[in-house]
Amino acid sequence: MLAKVSSCAVVGLEGAMIEVEVDIAAGLPSFTIVGLPDKAVQEARERVRAAIRNSNYKFPGRRITVNLAPADLKKEGPAYDLPIAVGILISSGQLIADLSGSVFLGELSLDGKLRHTHGVLPMVALAKNKGLMTMFVPLDDAKEASLVNDLHIFPAESLAQLVAHLEGEIRIPEYPRQVNWQQEIHKDYTFDLSYIKGQEHAKRALEIAAAGRHNILMIGPPGSGKTMLARSLPSILPPLTMEEAIEVTKIYSVSGLLPRDTPIIIERPFRSPHYTISHVGLVGGGQWPKPGEISLSHHGVIFLDEFPEFGHTTLEALRQPIEDRTITVSRVRGSVTFPASFMLVAAMNPCPCGYFGDPFKECKCSAGEISRYHKRISGPLLDRIDIFVDVPHVDYEKLTEIKPAEASEKVRERVKTAHKIQLERFSGTTLTCNAAMTPKEIKAFCILEAPAQSLLRTAMKQLHLTARSFHRVLKLSRTIADLENSEGIKTHHVAEALQYRHKEII
Repeated sequence: MLAKVSSCAVVGLEGAMIEVEVDIAAGLPSFTIVGLPDKAVQEARERVRAAIRNSNYKFPGRRITVNLAPADLKKEGPAYDLPIAVGILISSGQLIADLSGSVFLGELSLDGKLRHTHGVLPMVALAKNKGLMTMFVPLDDAKEASLVNDLHIFPAESLAQLVAHLEGEIRIPEYPRQVNWQQEIHKDYTFDLSYIKGQEHAKRALEIAAAGRHNILMIGPPGSGKTMLARSLPSILPPLTMEEAIEVTKIYSVSGLLPRDTPIIIERPFRSPHYTISHVGLVGGGQWPKPGEISLSHHGVIFLDEFPEFGHTTLEALRQPIEDRTITVSRVRGSVTFPASFMLVAAMNPCPCGYFGDPFKECKCSAGEISRYHKRISGPLLDRIDIFVDVPHVDYEKLTEIKPAEASEKVRERVKTAHKIQLERFSGTTLTCNAAMTPKEIKAFCILEAPAQSLLRTAMKQLHLTARSFHRVLKLSRTIADLENSEGIKTHHVAEALQYRHKEII
């Protein structure tokens, strides 16, 4: 008897429908899985065999063939355990049920219990788009699956419970959809701007960067507070919109990084990879392409401390995703495109010893060493950074100042207001921030007053700005104007944006 059960796979970050066909025929006992399965899918044979027996059902001692269609799509992971087991029970006559309109997902343990499965959210979203409205998922994944509207989610604890539900012996309660995921959670951040004494200029630069999601590079001696400033950035970022939260959750679900007690990522991601990270670790890849750090930073921040210490190839790989906000990973097994709309925050010393220009410690580096140190970061990559800010040594008087610095909560309110202005400006488009504007949007929304145009014209000639730098100055000016709730871009907005341009150190 032939049985067909619907399931899903994940290709990149999107789902793909899989039809699990099970045929039991006469012959010597065997269990074969075809359809380009990987090692984890092949091992499903032993898990399914033990789960069926330990759930008090009979495993057929005949020739079992399982086909995962379409056969040209490579299958990976243990999510096919449950549909294979259900197909075997139906094909052997131990289960009689109408499975039309239903999708089954889940890994089986040897005792028949269902375990957490990666990538449930994109698979459930695809099933809904295909018109399959009933989902059977592990209990641990019910919250994540419920993020998709208008679906009937049935969380099963075990294979035996699921079979009893399909036969009508018991009723698995339908999981209620959570309606308050958009509600902002007020989090106590470990790092707050109020903890940082001095560095008002750098804090202002961070506020502008957060408001428009601009790339920023901080340059200063060791111990001046660059890392603490960067780690305080999440406390002033605007909250994710619901659409952004779903996109980020998909990435973390597919990567297996979604906490079981957190069905949706609410806070913007903050990733801080070490400078020894590989090219694949940063941009993604592998035999079965997986998201890298820049995709895990989607709609959030990637912080690269000790910026020049990263490998040249690794840094140069950032150039294309900074512009396109996506990254395409091509391997022998296929090509996958991951989202990569991240905010780059980098920090570096002014020289190898760290004390070039410091008023208290003498720099021991030669001019050649300093030049080679800065040349580790290419001109095209620097041209893609909007804000360059010096983070100097902090004086004793500033460190012991009793008056508290402005708290992140107040800064975040200004950032949220500016972000709201941008969302309204870009309504009806895919854009959510000023940094993502293309020349089309720049022409429409970055209107300079006459004196501001004159200032920018002079700066273009004196600073020898490239066309890309020209557009980045305009986008940065637009963000500064938004923080002041100004409809037009004034002279002082352009002047402040220009002071954040890159300056040659030596």
